[in-house]
Amino acid sequence: MIEFIVIVESSADARTATYLAERVFLEKIDWLEREQLLYLFRWSGLKENSAHSCWKDIVDILKWAEERGIQMPRFRGRRKNRMPPLKYDAANSIKILNLIGYFQRTPEIKAVLFIRDLDNQPARRAAIEQVRNERKNTQNSLKIVIGTADKMREAWVLNGLVLSNPEEIQRLAELKARLPFDPYEESHRLRSNSKEEPSRIRNPKFVVEMLTDGDMERKRQCWEETSLEILRQRGIHTRLTAYLDEIERFLIPLIGAE
Repeated sequence: MIEFIVIVESSADARTATYLAERVFLEKIDWLEREQLLYLFRWSGLKENSAHSCWKDIVDILKWAEERGIQMPRFRGRRKNRMPPLKYDAANSIKILNLIGYFQRTPEIKAVLFIRDLDNQPARRAAIEQVRNERKNTQNSLKIVIGTADKMREAWVLNGLVLSNPEEIQRLAELKARLPFDPYEESHRLRSNSKEEPSRIRNPKFVVEMLTDGDMERKRQCWEETSLEILRQRGIHTRLTAYLDEIERFLIPLIGAE
């Protein structure tokens, strides 16, 4: 069975990103049914029996690998041959790829998903893309999928929120009265991290909680039930559309072949 390694910031990010990917598989592969997914591939982390790994844990995971005698190339920050300097997440991405390269001595691992909140730092995506571009001409067949939510995963949740009752419509009206734009249609303009007034009104996490009344089931419906067509239309500026396109481009051929 093939494996896709998932690198995320949290379990919530993993649930959202992998479920969306599965929906793309089901949409694009005519013969595929949901009950078959279990037998075709699995989502994995870097450690044994894990479904994903988190960016913040990479250092500990590398120590774990060393304790088990896994020898990997020593990462060095200096670059040769006038190659562009590595920035931001590039170093960790290379370390992750080196570890996956060791595991690929068995051929099941076919792709890695780098899922990251941009958090007003577009250089995060540029760094991962730099690593992918430098590796695309190597003999390594590993596919690298990049999913960067702008500003954060909750913006993707808002992309999938279809107002369904008078209470949600009223909550949106209250938000629009306090903002110079519609947070429902332009979730990418919610740029704050603050949990305090007055800035929290621009925090995607706060807006999601307010519009859904903190209902986890309601939030889940946004990425599990809203049509992919709507998600693609509304997710251009949050980079959700780009992520769905990458799933189709890189992973669909692997699933189809399997």
